[in-house]
Amino acid sequence: MIYGQSIAVVLPAYNAQATLAQTVSEIDRAWVDHVILVDDASSDQTAELARSLGIEHIWIHPLNRGYGGNQKTCYTQALSLNADIIVMVHPDYQYTPKLLQALVSMVASGVYDAAFASRILGKGALDGGMPRYKYWSNRMLTAVQNAIMGQHLSEYHTGYRAYHKKVLQTVHFDKNSDDFVFDNQIIAQLFAVGFKVGEISCPTRYFPEASSINFRRSVQYGLGVLGVSLQYRLHKWGLWTADFLKP
Repeated sequence: MIYGQSIAVVLPAYNAQATLAQTVSEIDRAWVDHVILVDDASSDQTAELARSLGIEHIWIHPLNRGYGGNQKTCYTQALSLNADIIVMVHPDYQYTPKLLQALVSMVASGVYDAAFASRILGKGALDGGMPRYKYWSNRMLTAVQNAIMGQHLSEYHTGYRAYHKKVLQTVHFDKNSDDFVFDNQIIAQLFAVGFKVGEISCPTRYFPEASSINFRRSVQYGLGVLGVSLQYRLHKWGLWTADFLKP
């Protein structure tokens, strides 16, 4: 617990056998109350390894539901355990769990409703091996999204996030995409409701075992997140509200 609030770490896993042990080894169980892993129909031994590592809450999708679909199960299960703060950590070891306490404290203190670990603040992205086309695509997409949405985030695309339970109990994350655009839809939902979002700097690691989408999927993702930003702007103008942004 932190500030008397229970903490759940959720691990949306897909073929994470090669990196799961490293990720879990950096989760400080002295104050983390629950570790939840959702295996999205992996073809490797992710679930078996998770059991051997002592992860107590494991769910296995019989069919692959996608990154967003995996998060839906993660958050639903964390809320069922009545966790006060839910943190998503990718089990591919791109983000270090050593920053969990710093990220969670931003929410547990009551200063923010959600907190994101940004690879763009500082030099963590390029120093960690992020391909330059991904880095500059991230920067350009974020600049356009900030302009459209009227916000000031350094990055919309991090997968290292902490949410207070009231956030996940309020927004309709179940209406979001089952694909990667889920992450941007939940950001739009946060801002639409008026929740406060903070950021910390976080290094990243790019290596062969770390998950990443290819160039074609990256283009599809970029178009998708721009679409989310435009949907948010239309909602704020009162012209049209997409289903995932409806109260």
